[in-house]
Amino acid sequence: MRVYFKDEILCIHAEDLPSYKKGGSVVRNSYFWALKSISCYARRGVDWEFDPPVWVALSRMLLSFAESGYLGDSETILEFPIDTQIPDVLRSVSTWL
Repeated sequence: MRVYFKDEILCIHAEDLPSYKKGGSVVRNSYFWALKSISCYARRGVDWEFDPPVWVALSRMLLSFAESGYLGDSETILEFPIDTQIPDVLRSVSTWL
């Protein structure tokens, strides 16, 4: 998932967010609701925002869903612009574009 910082807030591009589908995969829908529940701003069609206090939870959640084997790396790895310093707490679930 492509991400960037806006001030001290981590933002995930709207195009890369999981989608909720009524009657869809339980894992994907759970992933959608889990991400949405820890975001500080999550509206349809816009980038979702995550403030620093939830970054530990975000990291653990991404690792957990990645290890489940149901979701691919593109859905559980945070992809930062090459010129961005990745915070230590997010390093285990991140890479550069």
